[in-house]
Amino acid sequence: MAEKIPSDYESEPLTRSEYITALSHLYRGEMHRSLVWRSRLDTTTHWSILSTLAILTFSFQNPGYSQETLIAGMYANLVFLIFEARRFRFFDVWRSRVRMIEENFYGPVLRRNLRSPIDHWGESVADDLLHPKFKITLLQAFRSRLMRSYIFVFGFLLAAWLGRIVVFPARVDDGLSGMFGIGNIPWWGPVFLVAVLYLCLLAIIFFTPKVQPPEKSYWPDPEHAGTDVPSLDV
Repeated sequence: MAEKIPSDYESEPLTRSEYITALSHLYRGEMHRSLVWRSRLDTTTHWSILSTLAILTFSFQNPGYSQETLIAGMYANLVFLIFEARRFRFFDVWRSRVRMIEENFYGPVLRRNLRSPIDHWGESVADDLLHPKFKITLLQAFRSRLMRSYIFVFGFLLAAWLGRIVVFPARVDDGLSGMFGIGNIPWWGPVFLVAVLYLCLLAIIFFTPKVQPPEKSYWPDPEHAGTDVPSLDV
């Protein structure tokens, strides 16, 4: 009896039910990944809020160290924001695939119109699985998280830094050195650190392109998706 030659998987066509089953599992997997990275974003935000509350409490209970504590809190939150921006870029990769599947597979199914809004969307998702790329730049992710959550944190810290002058009026009698000086550091040193930080944040807000919803901007050109940003480092 001749030995049976195993079939070539690539040459076997997929049935409709096999295709739907495989796509459903892919969707569940990508959704799980996006939720995991979304929870990591929440963790970083919680760190930022808790540390800011602790800094505000300590600074107003210890007038002699209030200014340096608040400035340290500003730059600590900058570090948190950088971490969160990096995590947001990874979350954005999985979210973009989820939205592509939802828009072009589940959307047409629910409408009972099986024509997908984007032609060859499956090839785009397949290419992104084989060669994953970030969909947004680090500055775009930074701006997105800043406008979403951290703008309030930095706003409170700036208000607290300026509010020291009202809460501790004795320092006003010593002039600018009394209001903004730290030990032997002249008054312009702390002012410079605060001004540089907030001017950079404002520059990012006004000059960095906004992150558009994934269904509008992630896949405008399936043949060149993500070519304007570096490859995904996993």
